[in-house]
Parts: sequence; C-alpha cells; structure tokens
Amino acid sequence: MLAVAIEEARIGLVEGGIPIGAALFTRTGELLSRGRNRRVQEGDPSVHGETDAFRRAGRQRSYRNLVMVTTLAPCWYCSGLVRQFRIGTLVVGESRNFAGGLNWLRENGVDVIDVDNRECRELLAGYIAKHPEVWNEDIGEAGE
Repeated sequence: MLAVAIEEARIGLVEGGIPIGAALFTRTGELLSRGRNRRVQEGDPSVHGETDAFRRAGRQRSYRNLVMVTTLAPCWYCSGLVRQFRIGTLVVGESRNFAGGLNWLRENGVDVIDVDNRECRELLAGYIAKHPEVWNEDIGEAGE
C-alpha cells in the first residue's frame, strides 16, 4: 500500500510540487483512490496529499473500515479530515520530518501505524533542504 503513496509523492516531485503522496484503501487492500500534494502545482493551499486522495475516492457510506496511507504524518488539517470522517486506520510512511497530529489521532481512536520508511524520510528531507521557503509556507515554521 505504501508503494502507491510513494509513487504519488515521486510524481508530485517531478511536477515541481512537494513530494507527499497518499492513497485510500479498503481493509482488504482494494485501492479506492490515490493523490498527492498539489498545492504548488494548482496554487491551492488545500490540496494536500490526503485531501487529494480523499476527494478522489468519492462519497462512501462509511469511512470506518478504510485505510489512509500517506508518506508523511498528516498535518493538523489532514488529521482533522481523518478524524472528521472516522477513517479507522492510518498508515504513515514517516514522522521524523514532521510529526503532525499522530498522538491526537491515536487518542481519538484511530489505529496509527508509523512504518518509519527510509525512502519516505529521504524524499521529503531532500525537498525541504532544497525548498525550505515552500515547506515553510504552511507546514514548517508557519505550521509550528
């Protein structure tokens, strides 16, 4: 599942955006949707990886049995989305570059699995080093 999110992150990087990818799956592993952070590409600060994947999945009767997979711990905005729609499981590629709302999500009943994937860490760390001004617009210094 994480491979899909990583692929989305890599596509985003090639497009000139922030390399954060996400995907939404059923518990049985069926891919419902995939997305990536497109806020740079589309000039829209609300198009984070998780929101892009969520929107592309369309309406669901329930989100409780779905799995959101993302290359980075979700920010507060995306953590709110996971909580609001009661997505049951969140698989996170890494949380060293940004810890987001993981503890809050755990406290509110979300099953959070942080796999601490090296590829995810290095992909984002490289981007942050090269483009700190973009990262700091809504996650880095501004997001603290």
